[in-house]
Amino acid sequence: MYAVIETGGKQYRVTEGDAIYVEKLATPVGEQVVLDRVLLVSKDGDVTVGTPTVANAKVTARVEDQGKGNKVIVFKYKPKRNYRKKTGHRQPFTKLVIEKIEA
Repeated sequence: MYAVIETGGKQYRVTEGDAIYVEKLATPVGEQVVLDRVLLVSKDGDVTVGTPTVANAKVTARVEDQGKGNKVIVFKYKPKRNYRKKTGHRQPFTKLVIEKIEA
């Protein structure tokens, strides 16, 4: 059994027991979160596609970690003009462990 969920403007294909990294959620570590934007559910070869979401379907996950990703260096410069700008960015994330898919 698997499902396609949407969170943070991105779509993820998940099964029970999977660990996924999503955009940061405002849920403390150890708490459960219910993802109700389920776009597709496959159960025993029977696929249900939502329009746009599947009715009465939800995915329960546990927040395992909050953190920041690797640093991405942004370097801008213009040749022959003595303009250089170096900045970095670390995208925050939430690690979720999928516990149950209900459809």
